[in-house]
Amino acid sequence: MSHNYATPMTPERRLARLLSRIPDDRIVRIEKTADPHGALRWRAAIGGADAAPGDAPDWSAFCDTMPDALEAAWRAVRGAGP
Repeated sequence: MSHNYATPMTPERRLARLLSRIPDDRIVRIEKTADPHGALRWRAAIGGADAAPGDAPDWSAFCDTMPDALEAAWRAVRGAGP
């Protein structure tokens, strides 16, 4: 008898899924930088195509993994409107 078990979502698969959901006209910035306590952590920002080159991005909160930071930024953008 076979069973259909879901495969676990690896960080790589989660990152690929997140990137596939972000429209092509969005600008994505991801960086690993020191948080206020000096620990290296991830943060991300997603901007629209209409953003000027000098505009400061709205960064996500610092996260332990790149997919967490990207998901936090994407949720913030989706919650901000169309």
